[in-house]
Amino acid sequence: MNKTIPETRGFLKALIPSVKDAVGVDIVIAPPFTSLLSAAEEAKGTNVKIASQDVFYEEKGAFTGEISPGMILDCGCLHVIVGHSERRQYFNETDGIINKKIKASKKNGLGVIFCIGESLEQRESGKTFDILSREMENGLKDIDGDNIVVAYEPIWAIGTGRTAAPEQAQEVHAYIRKKIRVLYGNKADEIRIIYGGSVTPENIGSLMACGDIDGALVGGASLKAESFVGIVKFKTV
Repeated sequence: MNKTIPETRGFLKALIPSVKDAVGVDIVIAPPFTSLLSAAEEAKGTNVKIASQDVFYEEKGAFTGEISPGMILDCGCLHVIVGHSERRQYFNETDGIINKKIKASKKNGLGVIFCIGESLEQRESGKTFDILSREMENGLKDIDGDNIVVAYEPIWAIGTGRTAAPEQAQEVHAYIRKKIRVLYGNKADEIRIIYGGSVTPENIGSLMACGDIDGALVGGASLKAESFVGIVKFKTV
């Protein structure tokens, strides 16, 4: 919940020229609902794509305050984030709700960034893989693997400054890849798994050196164009 419409426009005006020559990377920005249309206008014709931070699972109706997939498409979005840990934690989103949101998004042609992750208590009690397995099985039930990115965001590392060590992140990503292979067979190698949890320009290189980490879901470091550029272009800075 950051950035007004003018702030979003200013951010993109600073970001877009700095990443126009970035190669081998997909760049997606997810501003608040109020800034989606303005962001899409700024990003039109560039290599920066726009995503929504959330979506509702119905097309229209008496669901005051919610935003449908069609409305998101109408704003110029190509992607949507579903199941973010803050949606699960603060708004009590269940695996079943997330499953319906993914189905509605895919039905409307939106690419889905599907978030999974465990809390510190769950990690310390050795339940990480059990939690991730449940979230994936339930969240992806009856859903094909096309146009889906899986984002692993350990809740204990979000906004805390604590980042999973590269070997910890790789271990979990390898497990997720294995689980995806069970769900989708050979398609597992086509599904990107990205890491989110206090990603910075300083640690992105070591994370991306891991074999099963295909990208990053960036939080606080994406609020300033300079730091986000450092992540996008980590190979050259």
